[in-house]
Amino acid sequence: MRTSIRRARRGATAVVAACALTACGASEPVAEDSATGGGEGVTEYPLVVDNCGQELTFDAVPERVVSLDQGSTEILLSLDLGDRVVGSASWTDPVLPELAEANEAVPRLADNAPSYEGVLGADPDLVTASFGRHFDQGGVAERARFDETGIASYLSPTDCEDGVSINGGGTRTVPLEVDSLYREIRELASIFDVPSRGEALITELQERADAATARIEQSDVTMAFWFADTKSPYVAGGLGSADLLATTVGARNVFADLDEDWSAVGWETVVERDPEVLVLGDLQRNRFPGDLLEDKEAFLASDPLTSTLQAVRDESYIALHGAEMNPSIRFVDGLEKIAAGLAQLGGTS
Repeated sequence: MRTSIRRARRGATAVVAACALTACGASEPVAEDSATGGGEGVTEYPLVVDNCGQELTFDAVPERVVSLDQGSTEILLSLDLGDRVVGSASWTDPVLPELAEANEAVPRLADNAPSYEGVLGADPDLVTASFGRHFDQGGVAERARFDETGIASYLSPTDCEDGVSINGGGTRTVPLEVDSLYREIRELASIFDVPSRGEALITELQERADAATARIEQSDVTMAFWFADTKSPYVAGGLGSADLLATTVGARNVFADLDEDWSAVGWETVVERDPEVLVLGDLQRNRFPGDLLEDKEAFLASDPLTSTLQAVRDESYIALHGAEMNPSIRFVDGLEKIAAGLAQLGGTS
């Protein structure tokens, strides 16, 4: 589907081009005339890109963007675009410390998913999302509904395969690659006419990833990633971001045979597969039983079944924030923590 989005009152159009993931780096200033579409920036407008089955066109730099997910918000802030972000939502954890000051000026529309009316109230010309559930029926609003009001919608390429959103009802058939993360960064940087900021962020992330894994010569450790829920734990399957963390450090995800990014399983299955290391999500949102790290540890130690796991008896735990288990710039933070955790547990050689 081809969508050309123009808002007459701003003279701006939203274009979505696929790009990459990065961390905070150097940035070039956004010239005022370029930001309003009247200057000569690096990006050539109109900018057109295929974004998960939709062709989007930007005539100029978007003036007002609402981010529906923490991951997307942190990329925008890392690109020094906080003055463009007029709303954020869906937070699992505190913002990265280095982005805290910039984030203070960004209105939080909701801790979780906002309403469609709440998004419209922020008057954006672009809406970004890390997960396609926001654009699915029952989410914030379908992309066609945003189109009708002249608002462009951008979905992270980490959540798309063959034009279908994974989180919006699709299923991965191939493993997620880090290049999809970097693609998101490059795309957003191009859309906002700050490509050198995107490249600096990607370079920093790559250097940090290389440094994190340099200490690991070999790791045959088995692990499981537990995101949330004490009753039927959501564990990471073999094609998503968490499994990418495992394979990057040379470990083996014991649930790598599952196709979904996160699947609800029984504790009997966890005990049967007996991972040597448990990677535990520390979700500061604290919405459900087992979100917090201390709740997970208390449950594992007290439950008659889980307490039989060797990893529980040895407290072979590595704690990650929820955002570090999902595809975002936090991927590298998660990689650093797992590498350090394995070294501390003696899981590398």
